Amino acid sequence: MKIKIDALFRYPVKSMGGHRLERSHADTNGFPGDRCWAVKDETRNTFGVGKRNASIMGMQAELQNEPTASQPSPPVVITFADGQQHTSSDAGIHSALSTALGTPVSLWPLVPKEQTDHYLRQENPDSNTDPETAMRELFARNSDEPLPDFSQFPKEIFTYESPPGTYFDAFPLLLMSRSALHSLQTHRAQSQFDLRRFRPNILVDGADGGFPEDLWAGKTARIGEATLKFEMACPRCVMTTHGFDNLTRDPGIMRAIVNANAGNLGIYATVIEPGCISTGDTLEFLN
Repeated sequence: MKIKIDALFRYPVKSMGGHRLERSHADTNGFPGDRCWAVKDETRNTFGVGKRNASIMGMQAELQNEPTASQPSPPVVITFADGQQHTSSDAGIHSALSTALGTPVSLWPLVPKEQTDHYLRQENPDSNTDPETAMRELFARNSDEPLPDFSQFPKEIFTYESPPGTYFDAFPLLLMSRSALHSLQTHRAQSQFDLRRFRPNILVDGADGGFPEDLWAGKTARIGEATLKFEMACPRCVMTTHGFDNLTRDPGIMRAIVNANAGNLGIYATVIEPGCISTGDTLEFLN
């Protein structure tokens, strides 16, 4: 069985649509330029805008130039759902985003990891809500469905919204297989298991067996010039059910993921040996 890299993606602004890459260097922070900007909800004091506001997922982001060590967050062009374009350097970018999203927000580049206050989790404005109820809302789980095993997550994300110096949720890369998408579509034919809902960095083809990536946790693999370690299956949240672009809101997406695969889809990975990864490369397990 030969597992090949079918597509590579990066998402310059957290929670917005991104674009394909033919080739990218992978380092300890994943693909340069991936989630190098984030939108902050000024009312809720959080960067997790996409969890509550589906409109942001209908926006598209593309960098004006490639990141460098001195400029990890280069200027970004954002295409709004109505087709209007704004850049991160526009004087009115915060106002335009706030109007489009219907709540006060601001656009932020990456801040040095030493400035940990920027990444701290803030008190939940819904603190009167029962914690389990809040988690079930976030992960779109019914009362009779299990919540994710939070013990598998890096400890730092219980203190910070993201690992300081980054805007990704927990780990720098997310890999998914076409086999998993096909399995979900077979499980629930009436839903659209469109790749845009799931936002992987790496899509592989040739891996069989339903949800093959679930079996890779703890393994290392060579892809192109890089070596990755697969960390844990990715527990999915309410964002997968949002309606945006031509996709309708569909709670059945999460019902299928829970019923077919315990709420997981894809696998998180870290980079233990940096290097370039290209579309068409082969994934070779090292253990």
